[in-house]
Amino acid sequence: MAQFIIPNIITQHAEEASFLWLLRDRAVHAPHYSLKDLAKLDDRVEAHLDGLRIAGDAGWEICKGALEQKEAGEIFTASVLAFESRDEARIKTVLDVGGTEPELSRGVVSALGWLPYQVAEVHIKKLLAADSSNLRRIGIAACAVHRQNPGQPLIDAISDNDLLLRARALKAVGELGRLDLLPCLKSNLEGGYLEKEDAGGVLEQVCQFSAAWSAALLGDTSAIPVLKNIVTSIRPPHTDPLPQGKRVQSEEALKLILRRMDLSSALDWKKGLAQEPGSIRLSIIGAGVIGDPVLIPWLIGQMRVPPLARVAGESFTMITGVDIAYEDLEGEQPEGFVAGPTENPGDEDVEMDPDEDLPWPNHELIIGWWNKNKGKFKNGTRYLLGQPITTEHLMQILRTGRQRQRAAAAIESSILKPGQPLFEVRAPGFRQQQLLGLKVK
Repeated sequence: MAQFIIPNIITQHAEEASFLWLLRDRAVHAPHYSLKDLAKLDDRVEAHLDGLRIAGDAGWEICKGALEQKEAGEIFTASVLAFESRDEARIKTVLDVGGTEPELSRGVVSALGWLPYQVAEVHIKKLLAADSSNLRRIGIAACAVHRQNPGQPLIDAISDNDLLLRARALKAVGELGRLDLLPCLKSNLEGGYLEKEDAGGVLEQVCQFSAAWSAALLGDTSAIPVLKNIVTSIRPPHTDPLPQGKRVQSEEALKLILRRMDLSSALDWKKGLAQEPGSIRLSIIGAGVIGDPVLIPWLIGQMRVPPLARVAGESFTMITGVDIAYEDLEGEQPEGFVAGPTENPGDEDVEMDPDEDLPWPNHELIIGWWNKNKGKFKNGTRYLLGQPITTEHLMQILRTGRQRQRAAAAIESSILKPGQPLFEVRAPGFRQQQLLGLKVK
C-alpha cells in the first residue's frame, strides 16, 4: 500500500522537535524541573522524532532544509535522523553545519547523547579518529555525555594545540572520574599555552577552568586557588548578573570550591565574598552550597533585597528542603521591579533573568517557618535539602529532586566516592530513570 506523505505535518514534526529540544536544553538547568518533568518533555521530543522517522526520506529532506537556519535545535533533529540512518552523506551534511562552531555542535553532541550508546558508538569512534579538531571535540563530548571512556584520544586531546578541544577533554576527565589522569590536569593549571588567535587569553582561561574543575572534583585541593581566581576575576559590578557564559563558569567554580573546603574555611571565604558588592550574589549561592544552618538568618535578611530575594530563597531551600511555593511561603514580585530584557529597543541588557523560574519568598512567612523549624537543624552540620549529606540521601535527591538540586547531589556523590563518574543529570530522562531504578513511563 502506498505511503501518503503530508508535508505540512512532517514540517510540524520537525519544527516541534527542534523547539522542544530548545526547551529541554534550558530545562536541564532549571530550578523547577524534576526528573519526571524532564522525562515527560523528552517523551514529547521523541514522539516528534518518531513522526520524522516514519516519514522516511521526506522527513530527512525537511530536516536537511532546516539546517540552513544554523540553529542548534534544528541541528539536533537532523543529526538524530542522520546518525540513525548510518547514511554517510547525511552524516556529512549535519557535520558540515554542526561541526564548525561550538554553539552549533551542541546539537550534534546532544543527538549522539540521545541515541543509545550501542547505536552512537560507531559514529563516536569515527569522530575521535577524525583529522578535524572540531570533530574530535564532538567525539570527546559525546563520550562524556554517555560516561564512556574515549581511551587514547582523550589523552591526546588533553595536550592538543586546539584549546577548545583541550578544554573539553580536560572537563571530560573529571566527568569520567579518571583519577589516573590527574597529573595531566595539573600540568594545565598554570596556563602558558596561548594560541595566537586567543585574544585576551579567553580560551586559556577556559582550559584552566576545565583542568581545575576536574582536578578539584577528583580530590586535588591544589586546584582550589585557580578556581578562586576565576570566581573573583569575573565578578560584575554591584548586584548585576553576569553574562550567561561567565556566570555559569563562575558559579560552577564557586560550588565546587565550597564543597571541597573544610566547613570553617568555606564559611570564612563566603563571608569575604559577601563583603564585596560585586560578589554578594555568589555569596548567597555559596550559602546554599555550604549548607550550614548558621547562615539561615543572613539568607533571610537578603530576601528583603529584590534583586537577591529569589536566589536567597533558593539557597534557603537548598539547606532546609522546604518548597517555598508548595508550602505557601511565596510572596508577590515587588512593584516596579524589572529583571532581564525589556521591551525598550534602546536597552542593551538582553540577558535573561537568571532567577526567572524561582518563587518570590515572603520574608515574614519565611521567618515564621524558620522560628518553628530551626530546632530540627544543628549548626556546624552541612545539610542538603533538609538532611545531612549521606549517600542514601543523595540518591533520593537524584530520583526526586529538581534539576539544580540533582546537579548538587551528583557533585556531592562524586566527592564521596572519588573516581566515580559524575552522574549526568542532563541525559535523556528515560535513560536516567533506568539508571536510578525508576519506572520508565
